[in-house]
Amino acid sequence: MVKIIAVYGSPRKDGNSATLLKKAVEGARAEGAQVEEVILRDYKISPCLEIYHCIKNGECAIRDDFPKILEKLEASSGIMLASPVFFYSVSAHTKIFMDRCQSLWVRKYWIEKQVMGARNETRKGLFISVGATGGKKLFEGAILTVKYWFDVLNASMWKTVLCRGVDRKGEIDSHQEYLNEAYEAGRELAVTLREEVAGEKG
Repeated sequence: MVKIIAVYGSPRKDGNSATLLKKAVEGARAEGAQVEEVILRDYKISPCLEIYHCIKNGECAIRDDFPKILEKLEASSGIMLASPVFFYSVSAHTKIFMDRCQSLWVRKYWIEKQVMGARNETRKGLFISVGATGGKKLFEGAILTVKYWFDVLNASMWKTVLCRGVDRKGEIDSHQEYLNEAYEAGRELAVTLREEVAGEKG
């Protein structure tokens, strides 16, 4: 069975990006995928403290909830991440979790000495985001951040759902086109991963 993790990065449990991610989860489950939902604000996760313990074995020394989520990520072939835009990047909850994945970067590029830029993608990632303005470069910073986070998880930036002009709580409900896009993205991700699994078996 296709396993997907859906990571909610918004400070609001029922915010606009969360609503979109729920739609993507619905779409993936409609295609038979097993989707585990993780709401980052419900976990206790410290920022990276630059202890450098990870250079020994690629594992973070901080004892909190980070390993619980990491285990779920590494067990999944699909990653769905949703975050609103804050100062042209992802939310604080999302960024703190990403920074803790520095241990994975160390493991991949320092310890295992994998070649930077070599594509070793075993997962596919979907990024969903909302922003208040209509700026042309509104999502550029967030996309770059997510792209390199996906890299340490051996995931490609498979698709994005980017929604402009959405800010206040509940505003996404008046944008059916965005809700439909998120649902279809989740459904297509599940189909793509299922077809890859079938191809490997065949």
